[in-house]
Amino acid sequence: MAELLIELFMEEIPARMQVRAGEDFKRLVTDKLSAAGIGFTKAEVHSTPRRLALLVDGLPTAQADVREEKKGPRVGSPEQALAGFLKSAGLSSIDQAEQRDTGKGVFYFAVIEKKGGATIDALPGIIDAAIRELPWPKSMRWGANEFLWVRPLHSIIALFDGAVIPGALDLGGKSIAYGNQTEGHRFLSPGVLTVSSFADYAAKLAAAHVVLDREERKRLILAGAQKAAAAEGFVLKDDPGLLEEVAGLVEWPVVLTGAIDNQFMDVPAEVLTTSMRTHQRYFALETADGKLAPRFVVVANRTTIDGGKAVIAGNERVLRARLSDAKFFWDQDLKVKLEDRVPGLKDITFHAKLGTLAQRVERIQALSVAIAKALNWDEATIEQAALAARLSKSDLTTGVVGEFPEVQGIMGRYVAYHEGLPASVAEAIADHYKPLGPSDRVPTDKVSVAVALAEKIDTLVAFFGIDEKPTGSRDPFALRRAALGVIRLIVENGLRVKLGALLLAAGATDPVTADLLSFFNDRLKVSLKEKGVRHDLIDAVLALGGEDDFVRLLARVEALSGLIATDDGKNLLAASKRASNILRIEEKKDGPHDGAVDAGLLTQDEEKALADALVAAHKQAAPLIEAEDFTGAMAAFAALRAPVDAFFEKVTVNAPEAPVRANRLRLLSQIRATLNLIADFSKIEG
Repeated sequence: MAELLIELFMEEIPARMQVRAGEDFKRLVTDKLSAAGIGFTKAEVHSTPRRLALLVDGLPTAQADVREEKKGPRVGSPEQALAGFLKSAGLSSIDQAEQRDTGKGVFYFAVIEKKGGATIDALPGIIDAAIRELPWPKSMRWGANEFLWVRPLHSIIALFDGAVIPGALDLGGKSIAYGNQTEGHRFLSPGVLTVSSFADYAAKLAAAHVVLDREERKRLILAGAQKAAAAEGFVLKDDPGLLEEVAGLVEWPVVLTGAIDNQFMDVPAEVLTTSMRTHQRYFALETADGKLAPRFVVVANRTTIDGGKAVIAGNERVLRARLSDAKFFWDQDLKVKLEDRVPGLKDITFHAKLGTLAQRVERIQALSVAIAKALNWDEATIEQAALAARLSKSDLTTGVVGEFPEVQGIMGRYVAYHEGLPASVAEAIADHYKPLGPSDRVPTDKVSVAVALAEKIDTLVAFFGIDEKPTGSRDPFALRRAALGVIRLIVENGLRVKLGALLLAAGATDPVTADLLSFFNDRLKVSLKEKGVRHDLIDAVLALGGEDDFVRLLARVEALSGLIATDDGKNLLAASKRASNILRIEEKKDGPHDGAVDAGLLTQDEEKALADALVAAHKQAAPLIEAEDFTGAMAAFAALRAPVDAFFEKVTVNAPEAPVRANRLRLLSQIRATLNLIADFSKIEG
């Protein structure tokens, strides 16, 4: 068995593209190997800022012989059909084909035997195709070449079983021959490295100041940063996203610590952190009580003679300049009240078809009040929700948010506290964007909840109203995320509110409301599926229609799930499906059998018992369902198991006497109607 090593060596690949590109390249090469009938035992890919490296191990040195059969036209077919078959099978005469009786006639068959060639002969085409098919979010041309690639490509290692694979990549101007050479670290170990295998490649790169394994670079960075933080008496702020990005910026990570000038420490921590993280890729440190420490960690790509002093000084100088801008904006922004910024929202267009931000704020304010009233919250909460909604977008006109858009909402909260506004109002200004994703925190304060719900519902109603709905993988206005946010706000806060009424209060027309409720139901199923809730149980409850109280809906689903998990529930489900199947067949013949059961036509003890049990179950369950005691209602339904089982065991539904048969079908209809008090059992799988 042999190994295949490919390295694509180039100018710096953007960090965010490296992992995806590596996985795509591995997929392309291994898929093409499989398609060519070349097996392998393992494949692994590595990426650094300057290279993608793929190892495929356990390949055969020669391909196996292949025998293929191709079915042709029926014997006696027209000449044109025979000619097409000969051409497609690579035969020169029909006499070279076999005649076989398939049982449906005699047909021609071509037997094609291909001698397995050397694996190395198939590799140039596979490598060339994989490189050309590798998708990049952005690509460029360089020099006089026609070839498109993310960055200028310098060299390609292509080794199979220790030998260079013959071939070259044509760039449409010049070509890059496959070889066995690469380069070490740009500054610490410049020069050419000649390699003979993956082990040799990895060892020589390590000696040339290149840590090839991405996970190893991450481990080194994290351990170094934690150690540097501890040496300063602080704690490293957890930031997996930044760690991933920094690992894609360096081949030889060197962790250094810098200081933040004390004059900037009164600027909000989020502004400082955003500036360091987004613009400089610095890790923030925290004190023991969770406050931002006046230090940062920077990861350099090289060692220096002075131990990094010049690098630290340079980074501190750059940070000082950037934070000077932030502090200037911060000081200026505090001079203007949020209320005084509201008129400025008239000059900002939210969407060409949806008006200005000022108009959007008016809608959110009115809807926040409507939500708070619908939930019967007190007058003080309603007034604070109105104020928070009115001020919620004011910080979009501040200089800080203009410079650091990531702190919108957060900036408003700081200014609100500075003005002495109530804490609920200040927190609602920051929280009205939440939750931003499935792992984000859901606000719990009433004022925050009202404004956050209003902001998202307004977004959904507005964009559905102008027919800008998500399609397939496209969701440019993040409407799926908004809907999931609404669901989480309602469910996790246990809000007893009818969503349809809120949509109408937000100005949705009846068709838009129906469309949005369907959209919400789909999002709800996706959300619950991730938590292990069966989608068919949700469908069974939704099939009853008219349920837009998510808290009640989930209580029904939970109770139904509990019933179906028991033996009584499983048997009742089976009996329900049996009854529905019989009804479906018989109703095709003579229409619905939805009428009342005639007690005078009940002849057998089992059908009398079932009729009595259905009446009792209905009588017991109906008030429990009305009181939303769904678990109690399920217990009433579970009691139907024994009489239903006995009925199907002893009673013949299609009795010879027509009145008796019709009455028994009405009895089956009553089973369906009784169970439908809680859910449509026909939607439940199993």
